[in-house]
Amino acid sequence: MKLVAFGDIHMATWQLHRIAQELRTADLVVLSGDLTNFGGRRAARSVVEAVRQYCPTVLALPGNLDRPEVIDYLQSERISLHGENHRIGDLDLFGCGGSNPTPFHTPLEYQEEELHAILARAYAQTTAAPVQIMVCHTPPYATRVDRLIDGRPVGSPTVRQFISEYQPHLCITGHIHESAGTDRLGRTVILNAGAFAAGGYIVARSEAGTVHAALRFVA
Repeated sequence: MKLVAFGDIHMATWQLHRIAQELRTADLVVLSGDLTNFGGRRAARSVVEAVRQYCPTVLALPGNLDRPEVIDYLQSERISLHGENHRIGDLDLFGCGGSNPTPFHTPLEYQEEELHAILARAYAQTTAAPVQIMVCHTPPYATRVDRLIDGRPVGSPTVRQFISEYQPHLCITGHIHESAGTDRLGRTVILNAGAFAAGGYIVARSEAGTVHAALRFVA
């Protein structure tokens, strides 16, 4: 199974044609948050429908710059990963949208205990699939995918602890645009594709109960 993932889209659907071949050959596309710029249901729908023009099977969660009504839209489409799990083939995909608190008081922020509750609710729905993929908009604290330009980490300690405890095979994250990259906590490979407008995306392939993922950039 081939999975393509990206986030921090911020309405930059013009970038999709540049990875059209990757999308058309994917079995699943995962959108890891910040579909919009402070947008709601209508804006989120336009992003999801643009992606579906290339690959009809989409899962998504909201970021902190998506309004809460985006959760309702994704749930109505039965594609939400926010506090939910989806079993697709040999994959369990579960996740948490929004972010931990920021100085900017963005539309979808959660306290650390709320993030834990959302992740725990999603993980409780997993089905013991051979491969577990955690999709979390906010990155695990003090990792290589959680650094502002000045080097400060601002991610979530709760997300880091959750990964350390449950060890999913792969964590797809985002939120910190300038921190595109990869890291590892135990067996969990963590990838942040950065802002989609900058050309970052993730390609993962699962086979025989394993998953291999790589960060790529539009040429």
